[in-house]
Amino acid sequence: MTLLEVKDLQVAYGNPASDDLTMAVDGVSFTVNKGETLGIVGESGCGKSTVARALMAYTRPGGTIVGGEVRFNGEDILQFDDEKIREMRGSRIAMVPQDPLTSLTYHMKVGDQIDEILRIHQKLDAAQARVHTLKLFEGTNLPTPEKIYGRFPHENSGGQRQRIVIAGALACEPDLLILDEPTTALDTTTEMQVLKLVKELRDRLGTALVYITHDLTLTDYMCEKVLVMLDGKVVERGEASRVFSAPQTDYGKMLAAAIPRVDAKVAAPAPKSATAKPLLTAKDLSFRYAQRWSVDALFNPQQEALAVDDVTFQVNHGDALGLVGESGSGKSTIANIVAGLLAPTSGSVTFDGNPINMIDKHRSADLRRRIQLVFQDPLSSLNPRRRVESILTRPQEIFFGVKGKPARDKAVELLEDMELSADLLRRFPRQLSGGQQQRVAIARAFAAEPDLLLCDEITSALDVSVQAHVLKLLQGIQKKSGAACLFISHDLGVIKQIADETVVMKDGKVVETGPTHRIFDNPSHDYTRLLLAAASRREDYAELTGSHSSPGAP
Repeated sequence: MTLLEVKDLQVAYGNPASDDLTMAVDGVSFTVNKGETLGIVGESGCGKSTVARALMAYTRPGGTIVGGEVRFNGEDILQFDDEKIREMRGSRIAMVPQDPLTSLTYHMKVGDQIDEILRIHQKLDAAQARVHTLKLFEGTNLPTPEKIYGRFPHENSGGQRQRIVIAGALACEPDLLILDEPTTALDTTTEMQVLKLVKELRDRLGTALVYITHDLTLTDYMCEKVLVMLDGKVVERGEASRVFSAPQTDYGKMLAAAIPRVDAKVAAPAPKSATAKPLLTAKDLSFRYAQRWSVDALFNPQQEALAVDDVTFQVNHGDALGLVGESGSGKSTIANIVAGLLAPTSGSVTFDGNPINMIDKHRSADLRRRIQLVFQDPLSSLNPRRRVESILTRPQEIFFGVKGKPARDKAVELLEDMELSADLLRRFPRQLSGGQQQRVAIARAFAAEPDLLLCDEITSALDVSVQAHVLKLLQGIQKKSGAACLFISHDLGVIKQIADETVVMKDGKVVETGPTHRIFDNPSHDYTRLLLAAASRREDYAELTGSHSSPGAP
């Protein structure tokens, strides 16, 4: 039975400089049956999130629904008055957004936020709402629901926050649940836990799902049907398995080809010279964070667990080493130690034969130049008050004393290496797309002519097609410059594509290390097999979980 029917939906945004309208969604039509899951895929800017909001009769500021119908249970919700729309949202149609931290009210405890939904829509009193919220937390496999109930959003992990938002969306057992990129920022195993949870809740409650994503592997795992969108239009539709395995349009084929696959064949690298000296060596490296201050800590002081525990690895000149593992495994802490943002608790780090255990302020300017870091979020790491030209010429002035036209010419060359136009030199970071921002961040790092590049989850927030392009350009400029790379990611497909050697980490320890092709083709550790099963969206993931992860794991 048809639950949702969208006919010729059109959504436009106004241009502040004129009266013109830009069509963000142009003539989109589809249906969703009760208990069915529809996937909507496409790159950023294709209109998929705009469609998701329109399903709740909502647009972002400046947007207007200019045509079409959204029929829910036979009624066109675009004709509802404000009061009827408020009653519908949350109770009959609910939404799970991409970033749970920004969608939760930061100064309210999470239990109170779910209680509020139940008190407004279900008319429960405070005691009844609390009991129901705790049941929802149990149903979404959150550990220790009583403790989580009294926490603020930032006191929970990313996976826990996403489950809290899902619990809130399911509070009134809606007929339709819209999920807008709900697992983009999660590591692979946590993502699989959330996806399996959503599928189980769908099957138990009979809720229909509309799943918005840029990853075709997710639609193949989650959905019966899929729409592929480009520039506000539907360019391909059909069964998810068919669109994933054999897309019919050129754009669909491009999306499928851009996915970093863990089952892709990778050739073994050429054997290294026995006399080759490593550029970076970490030996028996350990790090422990200081205990956070609290009243309880005054009377019951305890050491924090080791964030990095006896880790040993090396990066050779010109090579790329992949560091992979779940959130909290110690990957970024290692990058911060190598970059000089933290000093190790024990063990040693040597760079080009010299110890670099000291923090950044005690390092020479040349050492700071030779080790550069590219961050996960380029917009927050680029100075919002500086134009791209200043961002790219500043490292040249600091490290080499190069100014004026020579510095600008080098900036243009760096942009060309990243396949960006010189016209972008006059823009501010906020005037660039996410992919352009990340390419500028990489260009800024290479402006210092580094010997080692630290890449910390640099593609996790990018569309698969943009991600593939950024990785290709990174490999090109790395090969051109001869720089080595320590590449941190929870995406095993990306690691397989870019790394010569791979280190697998869990709970601060190295559980497996070796050539990338061997790690992926013939893993020797159960945890590595678990990660590969999760990355492959395999249904036997739960069977492999065992002691490595529990239903309540964050």
